[in-house]
Amino acid sequence: MEDQVKSLGTVFVDYWNQFLEAVPGLVLALIIIVAGIFIARQIASFFGTKILGRMEDPLMGRFLVTSLRLLIIIGAVLLALRAAGLSGIAGALFGALGASAVILGFAFRDIGENFISGIILAFNRPFDINDTIRVVDHFGKVKSLQFRYTHIKTFDGKDVYIPNSDVLTEPVQNYTADGFIRYDFVVGIAYEDDIQGAKDVIQQVLDTNELIIRDEDHINFVAEDELAASTVNLKVYFWVNTKDFRAGALQVRGAIIRDIKNAIDANDYSLPADITEIKLYGSERDIPIRVEFDDTPNSEAENLPPEKRKKAG
Repeated sequence: MEDQVKSLGTVFVDYWNQFLEAVPGLVLALIIIVAGIFIARQIASFFGTKILGRMEDPLMGRFLVTSLRLLIIIGAVLLALRAAGLSGIAGALFGALGASAVILGFAFRDIGENFISGIILAFNRPFDINDTIRVVDHFGKVKSLQFRYTHIKTFDGKDVYIPNSDVLTEPVQNYTADGFIRYDFVVGIAYEDDIQGAKDVIQQVLDTNELIIRDEDHINFVAEDELAASTVNLKVYFWVNTKDFRAGALQVRGAIIRDIKNAIDANDYSLPADITEIKLYGSERDIPIRVEFDDTPNSEAENLPPEKRKKAG
């Protein structure tokens, strides 16, 4: 019995001695972790105030700062475990995290896809902040890019959060990438009108309007588009600036349509409505149309006798 008591006491003494030997390492590990967190915050603050303000891409800047802070903290934790003599625990911990990541990846596949898509978009994406884009049926200005979703503000005031996996896999139309977009619309003139004359009138508007972009890379022109049932359709192509797409580009398009319509009218060209042609087939010789008259007597003839009311009608 005494031997068992001595053995138990020896075990406690051994553990206590091992703990005392490990205390300096644990204290050093704690100091390293605290210092690592402090340094990570200071570096993130430095980059946030000094570097991000000079970067043309704020989305990429925020992503890099966040990633740098996380890497510094992870490095500090690994160094602390090594200083405490727990390198084996660090290896086992990261092995367990790797296995857990695989399991959670299957369980939360959509979240993982959006997260990875967010990282890819942060480095290589088809838009920047305040660009006007269309993704599937969503059309608006980009407000932010997060790891899981892209936030756009539609022109009717809605906030739409699109999963990054959709942004990465679906076609993205960027209306403001280079600041220019080409509009077009159709003008229908009468068949008896001079086509070249009408084209010259429209081209004069395109060549003199100050709101239209004109250079060697952006040509504005008019072309015959279709011989329609009632009109000869001319298609008008012109370039506008899209830096302020919300109002400016749409207002310019409306102004060009108005100016061309006024110029067409001023030069006596017709803009006919659709014409319906009725044809008679077979043995029919008359147009099968019946005209009905309203036999209700008017207010002046209501009190007349029937024979006089008929004459008055």
